[in-house]
Amino acid sequence: MTTLPPGLHLVTIDTQDTVRIEITGDLDYQTVDLLLDEVTSQLDARPGLKDLHLHFAEIGIIDSMGLSVLLMIHRRTAAAGTRLHLDDRPPNLNRLLDITGTLEYLTAAPPTGAATSQQHTEQAPPTAGTAQAARPTGPDSTT
Repeated sequence: MTTLPPGLHLVTIDTQDTVRIEITGDLDYQTVDLLLDEVTSQLDARPGLKDLHLHFAEIGIIDSMGLSVLLMIHRRTAAAGTRLHLDDRPPNLNRLLDITGTLEYLTAAPPTGAATSQQHTEQAPPTAGTAQAARPTGPDSTT
C-alpha cells in the first residue's frame, strides 16, 4: 500500500491488461496530483492497457479539482485507447457527476484506434504558380 499525505491513500492492483486503483480519502486540491501521477505512470508503463478501474468506495470529499483530474484522466486514457471505469461510486460522487453531466462522458468507451490516431496531418506549402485567395486589406464595405 502506498502511503501518501494525510487525506488520500492509493492502492494499485494490476494485471496484464487491467489496472485497479483503490482510492481512500479526499480527492481535492491538495491530493489530485497524486492520483494523476499514479494513473499517468500506469498508462506509461503499460502501452496496451485495456481497462483502468478507479475504485471510489472509500472516497471522502471530492471537490472541483477532483472532477478536473477525472476529466484529465479521461483524456489520457482515451488517448491511450484505455477504457476508464468509475467503480463503487458513493452518492456524493454520483451527485457531482450528475450535476455536471459528466458520467457518460467519463465512462464512454474510447474511440476505436485512439492509441494509433495520433498522426498529424500537414498541408503542403503552396507552390509557385498556385492561385491563393487574397486577404482583404481595406475596411468592410457592402455595395
